[in-house]
Formats: sequence, C-alpha cells, structure tokens
Amino acid sequence: MHRVHNTSVHNTSVHNTRVHNFSAGPSQLPLPVLEQVQEELLDIQGIGASIMEISHRGSVFGPIYDQVRERLRKALGLDDSWHVGFVTGGATMQFGHIPLNFLSDTGRAAYFHTGTWSKKAIADAKLFGHVDLPFDSSASDFDHVPEPDETFGLDPSTRYAHFTSNNTIVGTQYTSEPDTGDIPLVCDASSDFLSRPIDVDRYGMIYAGAQKNVGPAGVTIVCIRDSFLTSTKVADRAIPALMNYEPHLDKMPNTPPVFPIYMVNLVLEWLLEQGGVTAMQKHSVEKASLVYDEIDKDDFYRGTAQRRSRSLMNIPFRLANEDAETHFIEQAEAAGLHGLKGHRFVGGMRASIYNACPVESVKALVDFMAEYRRVHG
Repeated sequence: MHRVHNTSVHNTSVHNTRVHNFSAGPSQLPLPVLEQVQEELLDIQGIGASIMEISHRGSVFGPIYDQVRERLRKALGLDDSWHVGFVTGGATMQFGHIPLNFLSDTGRAAYFHTGTWSKKAIADAKLFGHVDLPFDSSASDFDHVPEPDETFGLDPSTRYAHFTSNNTIVGTQYTSEPDTGDIPLVCDASSDFLSRPIDVDRYGMIYAGAQKNVGPAGVTIVCIRDSFLTSTKVADRAIPALMNYEPHLDKMPNTPPVFPIYMVNLVLEWLLEQGGVTAMQKHSVEKASLVYDEIDKDDFYRGTAQRRSRSLMNIPFRLANEDAETHFIEQAEAAGLHGLKGHRFVGGMRASIYNACPVESVKALVDFMAEYRRVHG
C-alpha cells in the first residue's frame, strides 16, 4: 500500500473547489487520504481492480484488515489484552448490543445522561436490566458534564458505567474519565475518538462510529478488554451470532464493510504520521480556543455549554434570534463556510472541528464571525 503523504494538519494546499467544511458528521476527511483513495480507486496495488471489487478474504484486503487493527492499537495504546473489531449499524446499534451482552435481567448498570445519544442508550439498556443514572444534566438542557473530581457512589454490584465522551448536539465534552472506582467504563467515543489521549486502563469497552474523526460512515469500531468480556458477559442468555461480541470480535464472521475499513486504515496512517492523539489534542485546543475567544468577546454571540464542559470537537453558538441565525448561515455558505447549521433539536449554529479540520478553516470562520459582528452588531 502506498504511504499517505506526510501532510501537516496545518496544510494549506487544498483544492480551490473545496469549501471550509464544518459538518458534524459525516465530516471532513484528511485531503491526502482522499487523494490517495482517488489514486487507488480503480486499481489498488496494481491488481487491476478496486478495493470494492475484491474478496475480503483475499491477499490484498487481509493484510489491510490486520494493519488497521494494529494501527488502532498503537493509536489508542491498547495491548494484546484488548479485542479490536469492526461492526455495522453505527454506534447506535451498540446501544442495544451492549446490555444484550453485559446486563442480565437481575443486573444493574450506570448510565451518565448528558444528551440525546445517552438518552437513546439508556432507553435500550432499560429493556434488559436495571439502569441507574448517577448523573443527569437534562434539567439544564444538557449544558454540562460531570466535574473531573465529582464522585457518584455507585452500587458495588454495577456491572459497568456507560458514558458519552463528547456530545455533538450540545457541544459538551468530558475532560477526564468519570470516577467510577472499580466499575469498568463503557464509552461511546464516536465524536472525539482519537482526538486526545485517554486512560485505557479505566475502560472495559470503547466504541465509535467512524464518520466523525476516523473515516467515512458505514463502519463502527469496537474495542473490548478481554477481562471485561469474560467477567461481565451474561452467561445464560441466548444471543444471535452477529449480536454476540464473544465469538467473532477479532474475526470476520461475514463480509465486513471493506471500503470504509480501507479508508479508516489510511486515516490512521495519516493520524500517526501527524504525531498521534497527543498532536491531535494540541491542534484541537488551538482550533477551539480561536472560536471560543471570538464567541466570548462580547454578547453578540452566545455559547450554549458551560465553559468548564465545552467541547473541543463541536462548538454550538447562538445569535439574538432565529432570523439572524438563518442569515448568518446563508452568508457563511456564500463565503465558503459550510456545515454550520445547528442540530435540528436545538437550532442555532455549530462548528464541528474534528481532527481533519485544518486551522486555516477555523481562522476563516473566526474572521467571518468578526466581520459579521462588525456589520450587524
């Protein structure tokens, strides 16, 4: 496989036809990855066929499958005690699969309720067992997540504690793992996956849809610690084969989403060449600070998340009224700034600045925000 060009996160050599893309997902992909995919699309490795046209058990995709799993281990800091696999159905599919595998009828799990996606996960978990909510920010429109030093007094029989590390709709993010003592964490990391270092020793399971930070839509990454799988798995429940994590997590029980996995492999190569998750975190702090500083200059723009909980990935903000927000979005698109419309549940604007979003795009947004304030403030 060709090497992805060592192009910096700050690269400015983008095609003139490409816009500044702030889409919340599917989101922007690294340009050198897209260029390599374009180059290889009709003929990968000189075999005269596309990656989309060959057997998933053949001599071309097999090594790619092994390589992408190894790169994931390296990027996350996972040792051989972790299973790494790829599934379909998005992270949302795992909302049901997790309690199906790990929450018995008489068992209990803890779920931190910080937004729309945790709400969906909680609803699915309640179909299988008892669910405790040690933290719930719904009363304040999900404008914050727990404090880093907050404690929760979980029942010692709790099988796992589930949290959503970044909330795309409301723009909140954990700065560290919630303190659950000896109870293993299960994390939906879809929208900040591989954007910063994490303490993997705290986790029993990490899962993420690829379409925010690590690839296109169509594949979900699932990482499960072996000790969590063996100690927490419900022993007496019949589970359909493709919903059962245990037998096949490291294998290919059926045809996987070959093209998305191939692209995830290229994005991981790019990410590691940039310096891995430590470098991604540095760039994320730089980019987010530019936008938040512009929001906080006065009351023309209004952030929606409490400052201590602000996300480095998704930045929602508001204007005085909906008419002004509609005008802002229209003018931004005319200026080449796309994907800024807020989620339909909350409205407003939202800038999603995932790993592949270059700082030049963020600076273009900030310049536009400043000029819009000057004209309309």
